[in-house]
Amino acid sequence: MLQPFKFKQFEVNQDQCAMKIGTDGVLLGAWTPLTGHPQNILDIGAGTGILSLMMAQRSNAPSIDALEIDDKAYEQCVDNFESSPWGDRLFCYHASLEEFADEIEDTYDLIICNPPFYAEDFKTNDPLRDLARFQDAMPFEHVLESVSVLLSAEGLFSLVIPFSEEDRFIKLADYFGLFPKQICHVRGVASAAIKRSLMTFTFSETEVTTHDLIIENSRHNYTEAYTSLTKDFYLKM
Repeated sequence: MLQPFKFKQFEVNQDQCAMKIGTDGVLLGAWTPLTGHPQNILDIGAGTGILSLMMAQRSNAPSIDALEIDDKAYEQCVDNFESSPWGDRLFCYHASLEEFADEIEDTYDLIICNPPFYAEDFKTNDPLRDLARFQDAMPFEHVLESVSVLLSAEGLFSLVIPFSEEDRFIKLADYFGLFPKQICHVRGVASAAIKRSLMTFTFSETEVTTHDLIIENSRHNYTEAYTSLTKDFYLKM
């Protein structure tokens, strides 16, 4: 049996989830700005619930909702919430994003999402893993349309995508009235190409702040910036 992933303040079971905890999710959860002290947060495509749990640790938001369509992942997310120190602030809905956006009348101060984005023309022999990883399970257009309905007027939308998709995503977001505010370009090492874009969007068009984050100086020798960002979560940081 796969052992729980242990963080400093909580544990995450992930044996029932197609997508396991990875650097993308932890980076997004640690990097996402909490300026404005969001009162309610939505985690789209929660999986294990890692992003919601990180938001609960980092913020005082009284209401953190998660959304997960896969049966097993939903059940595991609920279990992870209930066994955490913040169970009274966390709730997971078992529904599709489309259903949720149609039925929920509330809006959220912060929406966070680590969407499936592998658009390459190959699939594995594991349909659940494919569903979790491939963009056709949650197309960017679908995400942005729902976010444009669910985000409060002054709210912030935060996500991680491949750097190769950044320009296309910004153009799509513009169509839904969402504009980039902060962008963090992530590299594995200083000499490597940019791999991921951490991005925030709002309904207000402002000057975009861009910066870089390098994860490692060399193998398992983490940069000061990466360590500073993740030290509240990883046990060995």
